[in-house]
Amino acid sequence: MKHIIHINQHKIKSNSKTGDREPVITCKTYKSNKYAKEVDILDENGKVVCSVIYNPDKPLSCGAKVWIQTENEIVLR
Repeated sequence: MKHIIHINQHKIKSNSKTGDREPVITCKTYKSNKYAKEVDILDENGKVVCSVIYNPDKPLSCGAKVWIQTENEIVLR
């Protein structure tokens, strides 16, 4: 089943203004939309290959509040 991970920038801005901590990551399939603050992407063996993280209280040094993190090698295209 195809999964689409969407980051809701409007929710990020709203959370910044109001101080709320509502989830900004949406995982979409043809069946449903699920919301989260952190998503782990697994390989076929169930091992975490990367994570999508929303952490407005400890952003990266560049100011990013949402990022993808992995220990695996990456390929740029």
